[in-house]
Amino acid sequence: MILLLTSSNRGAECAGILEDALREKVELAADFRTAVQLLRQSDHSAVVLDELMVQNEPEQLDNVLNAATLAAPVYINMAICGPERMVREVRLALKRYQQTRLIAMRSAEALLRSEIRDAVTGILLTTELALRVPELPAQASEKLQSVCHLASQIRSRLETVQ
Repeated sequence: MILLLTSSNRGAECAGILEDALREKVELAADFRTAVQLLRQSDHSAVVLDELMVQNEPEQLDNVLNAATLAAPVYINMAICGPERMVREVRLALKRYQQTRLIAMRSAEALLRSEIRDAVTGILLTTELALRVPELPAQASEKLQSVCHLASQIRSRLETVQ
């Protein structure tokens, strides 16, 4: 979903054009308060901001951007921008945003995989050392062997998923 923030009398027309061109629902907000409410109610992939509104009330921009969290901000001058350019700008912003998100997700995944791999290695080393304790009760030994086996399975899965 895309949010279009503009007080322009062409707002509804622009929202319809964006919706048709991008095949994504577009919500229209005529003021900053409504924009913040809509952004808090559901996730948006982009927030299209009318530059004239931002220039007239720059202090309100922070509220909108904070509420937008994961949405890509796109600044458009509605007074001089034609529909084709608006669609092109939003499309490009969405593409850049998706690429950036994908890179961030892959980076987070690699970091998490590394941290889990380190923890599993620690579990394996600790259980193997514990199994070497002399006169270890049989029940404790069985439980430690079970932990060691489960940790080995996790490590194997981590290595095959890469």
